[in-house]
Amino acid sequence: MITVKLVRTARDRREFLNFPLKLYKGCPYFVPPLYGDEKKIFSKNYVYNDTCEAEYFLAEKDGKTAGRISAIIQRAHNEKTGERRARFTRFDSVDDQNVASALFAAAEDWARERGIDTVCGPLGFSDLEREGLLIDGFDRLSTFEEQYNYSYYQKLIEGCGYEKEVDWVESMIYAPEDTGDIERSVEFLLKRYRLRIGEAKNTADFIKKYADGIFELLDRSYERIYGTVPFTEGMKKMMIDNFRIMIKTDYVGVVLDENDRIVCFAVCFPSIAGALAGTTGRLTPPTLMKLLRAVKRPDVLDFGLMGVDPDWENRGVSGIFIGAIAEMLKKVDHAETNLNLEDNYSIRNFWKHFGAVEHKRRRCFVKKI
Repeated sequence: MITVKLVRTARDRREFLNFPLKLYKGCPYFVPPLYGDEKKIFSKNYVYNDTCEAEYFLAEKDGKTAGRISAIIQRAHNEKTGERRARFTRFDSVDDQNVASALFAAAEDWARERGIDTVCGPLGFSDLEREGLLIDGFDRLSTFEEQYNYSYYQKLIEGCGYEKEVDWVESMIYAPEDTGDIERSVEFLLKRYRLRIGEAKNTADFIKKYADGIFELLDRSYERIYGTVPFTEGMKKMMIDNFRIMIKTDYVGVVLDENDRIVCFAVCFPSIAGALAGTTGRLTPPTLMKLLRAVKRPDVLDFGLMGVDPDWENRGVSGIFIGAIAEMLKKVDHAETNLNLEDNYSIRNFWKHFGAVEHKRRRCFVKKI
């Protein structure tokens, strides 16, 4: 017998958070989120509560937890697009179509009661969260920023009537063997447009100087990208707090115009996936030590955020990007791009400068209800 219930008690909340940790125990490719950060979704002061409405569901089969799902109404996104959409996220299930169907039915009923006519996902509260269902690359370690899932998830979701809406691809990129032409191109572009590379003494100095400008440019450059929402002050603070320890001046770069406005930027993070794989995401002393070592001496970089001022997109400033990224890659084995929309050919072609290998694909599904 399968039943679905709303998450209401402290025990329910623990079960919701712990279910995927049990489901993926022993899976070498699964990287959990930090448990302390994930607990915040149930806080009355959660940063997204002012722009979103969310509900959480647990499925039980024969008295044991067999799945979970969350439904989100992202009001800021619906207001921006004029749509009546809900998102599903944090879907995890045993390989049982009846369990998945019961979970999605509960989430869809909840959304329908609130005037929603379309459900899509996996998408979180914003694109700062994990998004997309892995549909190719199941034998690869997930990045910390994205979610791993078993291959049968696609079958379960499609069995509930969902179809593809968009795909993302992920790539591994490597340092170019010869950077002489790249360095000359960077020098030419900086001189031609009277641009300069922004400097920072340390992480705190970088955040103080450039955080506001980066968020402003993110809103402008990401405005038309699928699933994005404007940054609130709470989102900005949360992101800075969460990633402060992972921001290193060796792996960030900003280009400034003659008025000190940011023209383009790249923020990369030392990969902590290897440090967290095989853990529950709790910062125990051994896990914390592994995480700090990974941040201090990374072998892999994760690409976090990149942006170009729309007014500069057609002036060739991407060549400066190439130079900055090439310098970063000299210090590590390779980098993971994380998500690039499959129809974003400009960025996919951009990675060809670095011997890109596309090794993962993710999908967002949609269904009219």
